[in-house]
Amino acid sequence: MNNKLFNYKRIAEGYKTRPFLHKQVIEQLQRDMNLTHFQNGLDVGCGAGLSTKALKLICDKVTGTDISEEMVSVASEICSEQTFTFFVSKAEETPQPEQLYDIVTAAGVIQWVEIEAFLKNLSSLTNNEGIVLIYDFWISDKMKGVPEYTDWYQNKYLKRFPKPSRNEIIWTNEIVCPYGFEMQKQNTLQLEYTFNMEDFIKFMMIQSNVSAKIEGEGQNEEEIKTWFKNSLQYIFESQDRILLFDGYCWLMKRRFT
Repeated sequence: MNNKLFNYKRIAEGYKTRPFLHKQVIEQLQRDMNLTHFQNGLDVGCGAGLSTKALKLICDKVTGTDISEEMVSVASEICSEQTFTFFVSKAEETPQPEQLYDIVTAAGVIQWVEIEAFLKNLSSLTNNEGIVLIYDFWISDKMKGVPEYTDWYQNKYLKRFPKPSRNEIIWTNEIVCPYGFEMQKQNTLQLEYTFNMEDFIKFMMIQSNVSAKIEGEGQNEEEIKTWFKNSLQYIFESQDRILLFDGYCWLMKRRFT
């Protein structure tokens, strides 16, 4: 899937109401990785600004960038305080700031970037003590107390909406060291979020699997919504459900040579 497909108003507006799991990730990283507070931070691939808001929890001043003009417009609305700055940029071409960044976050980004160009750019953006947090999370095939969901996810959802092609390489020191970084920690994540059926459908409608069908292939949005409603009735049964998210976080630091 071409990452330019994220530059649609429908998707950007939908990202406004995505679960704010980024906050849970940052809080877990504070516990697990002993993160301190930072002065100047960058959030690459900021989307609608939720990951930028999460970075602000541990950083005084935050800049968010995204390749999508629509995403940057929505992020600017959500994060309107003076301590936030947003602009449109490819992750691999983020311009060097007057003051190098103490911390850079990239949430749900690296599967869409050119790795070598991105790492080279990161090395020009971070100061000598800078760190980079790369993280992502995604819906799993598990819902608490609802085993039927696993069958729905594997045998209905993924067959109707296959995962688009993306780069899922796990970064190692062999990859990052030539660009001046050292991989310090690589943790897995498991997160929870409670949905009712209506909100779950809204969330699923902006998944890359579904966007590839709507924006990529021109399939009808309302027909897809109807498919979700009909196929999920027996899963939710007018109740809230707890969905499990899987994920990861990698912590990189600048190397001293």
